[in-house]
Amino acid sequence: MSVTRLVRLDDAPVLAEVLRVSRGFLAPWGPVHSDDYFTAGGQLAGIRDALERHAQGAALPHVILDGSGDVAGRITLSGIVRGPFQSCSIGYWVSVTAAGLGLATAAVREMVQVAFDELRLHRVQAETLPHNVRSQRVLKRNGFRRIGMAPAYLNIAGQWQDHILYQVINDNA
Repeated sequence: MSVTRLVRLDDAPVLAEVLRVSRGFLAPWGPVHSDDYFTAGGQLAGIRDALERHAQGAALPHVILDGSGDVAGRITLSGIVRGPFQSCSIGYWVSVTAAGLGLATAAVREMVQVAFDELRLHRVQAETLPHNVRSQRVLKRNGFRRIGMAPAYLNIAGQWQDHILYQVINDNA
């Protein structure tokens, strides 16, 4: 059973509510967002942008579904580059109520399979904060290997922070 699907415009109100409830839980792991981000309108704008990048072949934005089929988070293959690189980055989050249930692990597994089998990519990269042990476990369970450290890589929680870089390679590409 699939734990992800392409994000839809009508997901905006549900995503806004999930993010509102999970705001404090997610804050240490993501960029600082304006209050508008946590509204249906803010989510709708973000979904439109993500679906435009999808139409251009640059992203694959999905929602993560719980066992009841309800939206429990987001997962996206972004920065899809073709040519000799054939690579992308993966990013994901789950709600405070879905954390620790294995949904992120299953969603990453599913999206890596799509990246390799359907998109025919060679490599998927992920980045985590050094202290984000839960996310590192998700990646390791899915065959990602640490490839390095990027100093001051992303502005997370209002400050430039180092990130550990991970990748998984498609041996069949």
